[in-house]
Amino acid sequence: MTHRWYVIRVQAGREERIRENLLRRLKAEALEDRITQVLVPFERVTEIKNGKKRVTQRKIYPGYLMIEAELDDTQDERTQRVRGVLRETPGFGDFVGGRSEKPVPMGDEEVRKILGQMERSEESPRLAIGFQKGDTVKVKEGPFEGFDGTVEEVNTQKGTVRVIVTIFGRATSVELEYWQVEPV
Repeated sequence: MTHRWYVIRVQAGREERIRENLLRRLKAEALEDRITQVLVPFERVTEIKNGKKRVTQRKIYPGYLMIEAELDDTQDERTQRVRGVLRETPGFGDFVGGRSEKPVPMGDEEVRKILGQMERSEESPRLAIGFQKGDTVKVKEGPFEGFDGTVEEVNTQKGTVRVIVTIFGRATSVELEYWQVEPV
């Protein structure tokens, strides 16, 4: 028997509570050996709000949990008990991949990608820039302070925003740090 990764649908916004409830129920039934990990896939992002830099966690897939479980043997009584505990947990939706008798595990490459993304964000949080192309912004700092403009490009790698501002009646493209602009 091997442990494989599965994705389950849960109520959005309650992922952490459902995770804790599920772990508590598995422990009460003495089935912790069948499910080794229950994860809420998240990434750490750096945001600047009200002039303060903060690192927060953002769910990669809201409304989903990942579990590493031993669920292959559908005839095994303990496997059936585990699946029963999962399905009876309040907030549990179903396994992603169909309603067949046997849940469909994730591919190894998918698992590596998601776990790698979580690990990379722990080491260096991704920069969250709350602007998109076409957004109207006001420059709040620098030589163009007070000018309004339209976002032309967002570069999350460099943490910059290219904004079109009108100077002397001409549209001019200006590259600014993302914290130098605010939404209008």
